[in-house]
Amino acid sequence: MAEYKLYYFNAKARAEIIRLIFAAAGQKYEDIRFEREQWPEYKQKAPLGQAPFLEVELNGNTFKLGQSVTIARYVARKFNLAGKGDEEQAEVEMYGDQVSDLLNELVKVHFEKDETRQNELRKKFHEEILPNTLKTLDGKIAHNGSGYLVASGLTWADLFLVNILEWLGDKKEAALANFSNLKSLDEKVRSHPRIAEWLEKRPKTEM
Repeated sequence: MAEYKLYYFNAKARAEIIRLIFAAAGQKYEDIRFEREQWPEYKQKAPLGQAPFLEVELNGNTFKLGQSVTIARYVARKFNLAGKGDEEQAEVEMYGDQVSDLLNELVKVHFEKDETRQNELRKKFHEEILPNTLKTLDGKIAHNGSGYLVASGLTWADLFLVNILEWLGDKKEAALANFSNLKSLDEKVRSHPRIAEWLEKRPKTEM
């Protein structure tokens, strides 16, 4: 049986999608969080010299994987949260990439140091990028009839979307006000027994 160790900086949320997949699957793993000053100790273990990274012990061999979304895709396939069949799995990855694009825009706003430029980016994000993306995804959920992004049910793309919506903080409710399918998806995922348990007990994380 495989043993999983997830390494990432304490209080940072880039690895949260991976933790959500483990939670949804009911899979045990070691959640190894460390402080910035400890990074040199762990960096030499990281396959790309970056964090987060995953270490898998299987049949006496050690497998290491970097890049948060790559890790998410890998563990989702392991635990049947990647879609059914090649075509649906490709569709799930398409939605995952779309959510990644949304995350990158949000990060761009968050870390912009020039206040004027940050306000411009924030305005564009909340008035154009976010609603346009949510409208597209809401329509996809409505079309397939499962209540999730793809017809077979819950996948890592749903978890990733709910994870990023959480980063909107007190703006999430307003953002979802006109998208009833997305709002239902968010509520359904967050009330999933294993995910709800994780959300209740997890350490605080931030962008």
